[in-house]
Amino acid sequence: MSDAHERLLAYLRQRRELGESEFVLDGVSVEEAYRVLARRATPPSAPPPSGARPAAPGVSEARPIPAPPDSASRRAAAEAAKDGDWREALRAIDAAPASRAKVPPERPAVRPEGTAVEPAPATEGSVPPVLASRSTAPVPPQDVAYRLEVGSDAAGSGRADLESLDAVAAAIARCGACSLAATARNHVPGEGNPLARFVVVGEAPGETEDELGRPFVGKSGELLTKILDAIGFRREDVFICNVLKHRPPGNRNPTPAEIVACRPFLLRQLELLQPKVILALGTFAAQTLLETDSPIGKLRGLEHRYHGIPLVATYHPAALLRNPNWKRPAWEDVQLARRIFDRP
Repeated sequence: MSDAHERLLAYLRQRRELGESEFVLDGVSVEEAYRVLARRATPPSAPPPSGARPAAPGVSEARPIPAPPDSASRRAAAEAAKDGDWREALRAIDAAPASRAKVPPERPAVRPEGTAVEPAPATEGSVPPVLASRSTAPVPPQDVAYRLEVGSDAAGSGRADLESLDAVAAAIARCGACSLAATARNHVPGEGNPLARFVVVGEAPGETEDELGRPFVGKSGELLTKILDAIGFRREDVFICNVLKHRPPGNRNPTPAEIVACRPFLLRQLELLQPKVILALGTFAAQTLLETDSPIGKLRGLEHRYHGIPLVATYHPAALLRNPNWKRPAWEDVQLARRIFDRP
């Protein structure tokens, strides 16, 4: 089996483990694609057992296994996969889906100001208009699937003196542990429901956030609000904050010392909130929390752990505005975060 097929099998195995029912590259059933690609050679003429009843939809074990692809089909599949076209690779080995998953009609990601927002219902396997990609190109699978665990459940922030989120915000306003407070207009501690069990962590305040003292405002904030709405949360239902509590000058990358200075405040916020899941937005937030230099493409789609709290990493809303091709994988990630939140 070619390297391309091995990669696709690894991707399918990962999606199945995460409970996905649709093959998001082309609307193919995960079980169907996995069964066809991983099957052993079985004589095509083998009749089904006498008296066998038709299988229920989605139950692959009851279906007869078709014959494996011939060498010509495998060569065609390998060539198509090598070019990055998994759709043609599946067709070449007779694994094309009988029907396509329906995607709601596309609507603009950001509506003009003053226009009412009517989000479509979020259903498993569908992509809401706010995250629907303009591109029909399939999303390539991850090369590596691994989970990271940082810190321990017992690790504390060392700021037990801060007994509420308001106390944390007041301490951030007084903080002089690094130089960021001297150049920032406002501190941006975070906002949301103090009883929230769903926490969104971004990178650092930008220019508009620095001016208003609020996280995720502007176009990326509007998109985040719509993303949250698509999985059944209002913005005020969750808690939204950043790794850094003051804006780095010119939106530069933070220094290690600045990260260390802000970490106790974030940890204390998490201690007080006790969330069921953290949604980390953007490369910097994900790499900082998970203490890794792995790219966001390899960190997303998995359930990591940050001091015992499940963490899902995905693309920053600003990145989704720049690259619509990332909207579909981002939709997978927020669905995963919602499933973790809904777990007993």
